[in-house]
Amino acid sequence: MRIYRMLSFSAAALASALWLTGCASHQPPHPGAVSGQAVVPDAPLSAAQRLQWLDRVTWGASDSADQRLQRLGLHRWLNEQLAPQQPALPADAQQRIAALEISQRSMADIQRDVASQRLAVRNAADEGESTRLRQEVQRHLNQLAAQAQQRQVLRALYSPAQLQEQMTWFWMNHFNVSTRKGETRLWIGDYEEQAIRPNALGNFRSLLEASMRHPAMLLYLDNASNAKGHINENYARELLELHTMGVGSGYTQADVQAMAHVLTGVGFSTRDADAPPPRMAPALQADYRRQGFFEFNPNRHDYAPQVFLGQPLRAKGLAAVDEALERIVASPATAQFIAHKLAVFFISDNPPPALVQRTAAAFTSSHGDIAATLRSLLTAPQALEQQGQRFKDPMHYVLGAVRLGYDERVASDVRPVIGWINRLGQPLYGHETPDGYPVSQSDWASSGQMAARFDVARQIATRSAVVFRTDPKAPLEQPPYPDLAQRTTAQARVAHWSAATRAALAQARNVQDWNTYFLSAPEMMVR
Repeated sequence: MRIYRMLSFSAAALASALWLTGCASHQPPHPGAVSGQAVVPDAPLSAAQRLQWLDRVTWGASDSADQRLQRLGLHRWLNEQLAPQQPALPADAQQRIAALEISQRSMADIQRDVASQRLAVRNAADEGESTRLRQEVQRHLNQLAAQAQQRQVLRALYSPAQLQEQMTWFWMNHFNVSTRKGETRLWIGDYEEQAIRPNALGNFRSLLEASMRHPAMLLYLDNASNAKGHINENYARELLELHTMGVGSGYTQADVQAMAHVLTGVGFSTRDADAPPPRMAPALQADYRRQGFFEFNPNRHDYAPQVFLGQPLRAKGLAAVDEALERIVASPATAQFIAHKLAVFFISDNPPPALVQRTAAAFTSSHGDIAATLRSLLTAPQALEQQGQRFKDPMHYVLGAVRLGYDERVASDVRPVIGWINRLGQPLYGHETPDGYPVSQSDWASSGQMAARFDVARQIATRSAVVFRTDPKAPLEQPPYPDLAQRTTAQARVAHWSAATRAALAQARNVQDWNTYFLSAPEMMVR
């Protein structure tokens, strides 16, 4: 077409034209996928097949990741991803994480400091001092949230346990809490570190309970204020609608109300761990529970009998919460809901029903074992036939570009990476509603999104060395960009791209142009 002959086009204009031309006819290649058959785990993989696995399981293919997959073979590599053994980050990445306040200090100490800062605000001598101290509290909370973002990005870019990193992000989005509400900024790093990450490849029932018990969730969905006589249904509703069974799965408003009553008294306490429990009637004292910040306070719990999902709950107190959770997780609707959401995240907007059923069956038979469920999903014939169908959300797009460009070279400052993700409308922990960020192509392929994506592609293509600058005022290293054409994984991609895309790349006048066209190609928008 004429656009590929117009050498006067700017890099951004040609990139945009390339996308508009390519998206209409783009059919992602499936080299090596055989209808109805799974890839044999021990068989050598072609370069294209390795890229397919890396794009699906990791945050983006890189030369070093490809070499590791070749060295281990698919069977060992996939086992390693499904059951990582305390993966060590590169020393520089670990050093940057260790330097963060959220890594150096306990959550109890951080919370205590913020509480002291708030007390100082209340005791301020005048309005001017109160304003200054209030601003200090907000700066501290913002710093804590920003550090959680930096830690998450460093791990996603450099951890060898890439599937664990993807699943940590998946579950953080699934059990979404937003830093834009109240005190959630204080707790967000601890929520990821203590509730989500340890359970990301573990058991769904344990993950669900860990999320339920954490102050971030209890604050965000208001269960911290849910008490007998003052029922708040927010968390109970989202627990059923978004976290487990899903809309239209058969539960009723009466079930939401019953669950809200069951969850009364489930909250948290910031008192010292050795502080005596609240005063309560002797008959209730045995029901009191405190573990870390989590607290079950019988004084606030409604002990009235409840019928939930068609059956009376036999247990009382916190045991009734456990019984209700067991009933929810055992429901076929939960298996179906989680299976479908995983298939959408990893495979496509409209995953084959047979794939969802297979994944749901694995979830059920393994009693919610996440790794076993993922193994069934990722190795299914229907999944292998659907390679390259998942449109990248901003996180996958930006992190994949950085991993490809710089591989294991650790960024000195990941704030530009976070800025690129923000520019594309997916700020970490910033989705305000509890449904989390969407992942479908229609949500991330609008004209405005693509214009922003081309701009981010140009920034990464031409001056991404900003991530290696320790001082924002320091000059950039030269050249201030990677040479993507020299990456083995980039070469392997281009070999299977459309003639139109390859023709556009051939028009590049320099490294920056080639990088920009490459990162803007229709094929780079999918994984």
